[in-house]
Amino acid sequence: MPGCFKKTLFALASLISFVSFILIVVAMGIPKWMTGKTLCKTGADLVNATDPELVKFIGEIYYGLFRGGKIRQCGLGGRRSKFPIFPHMVKKLNTGLHVTIIMFLCVAIFFSLVSFGFCILNAIKVPYRAIKGPAGVCLWNFLAGGFVALAVTSFMAAVKLHHLTERIANFRENVFQFVILEERFEDCFWLCVASATAHAVNLLLIAISGINFPKIKTKTEEVNVTAEDIMY
Repeated sequence: MPGCFKKTLFALASLISFVSFILIVVAMGIPKWMTGKTLCKTGADLVNATDPELVKFIGEIYYGLFRGGKIRQCGLGGRRSKFPIFPHMVKKLNTGLHVTIIMFLCVAIFFSLVSFGFCILNAIKVPYRAIKGPAGVCLWNFLAGGFVALAVTSFMAAVKLHHLTERIANFRENVFQFVILEERFEDCFWLCVASATAHAVNLLLIAISGINFPKIKTKTEEVNVTAEDIMY
C-alpha cells in the first residue's frame, strides 16, 4: 500500500486530470474561442466614410470549433446571424488544420481520462507493472498535455497564418468585403491553455511523489546506571 503522502499526491493528481478533461470538453462545446471586430470595407468605401462615420460599418464576430455568430454593420443597422462551421464553411477554411485541432483535443480527452484512472490506481495500491505506476502516469499526462498544446498552437497558426477570422467573416459574402480590425482569444482558448498547464502540474506532483524524504529519528537518551541506583 502507498504511504499517506503518496496517496494524497496521486489523489490530487487524479482530481487535476479530471478537471483537465472537463476543461477540454467545455472548451470544445462553447463557441467563444475567438472574438473580433469587422469593418464592412465595401460599404465604407461607397460612402467615403470618415472616422466618426466608420462606427456604422464596424461589426462583431465570434466563433469556436463548431459554430459562431456575427453582427454585420454595413450602414443600415446591425444584422445578427449565427453559423455552423460544419459542413459547408469548413470547406472554405483550412480543412485539414481545423479537423486536426479537433482530433488533437479528442485524443487529449482520452489521455486525460487514462491519467485519471491510473492516478486513482496508484492512490489505492502500488501497481505490479511499471507502466501502471508513476512512469505510466507521467506518460499519459505528458501525452495529454502535449496534444492540448498542439491543438492550441495549431489554432493560433490557423488564426494568424491562415487568416481564419477573415475567412469566416467573408464566407458567402458576394457583395460586401469585411476586414478584420481586432482579434482577441477568448475564454475557451484559455481553458485549453489551463488544461495543458494542469498536466504540467501533474508531472511535477508525480516527480515529488518519487522523492524519498529522510525519516526523522528521535535520539533516545542513554540511561546511566550507577552502583548506588542498584542498591536502591
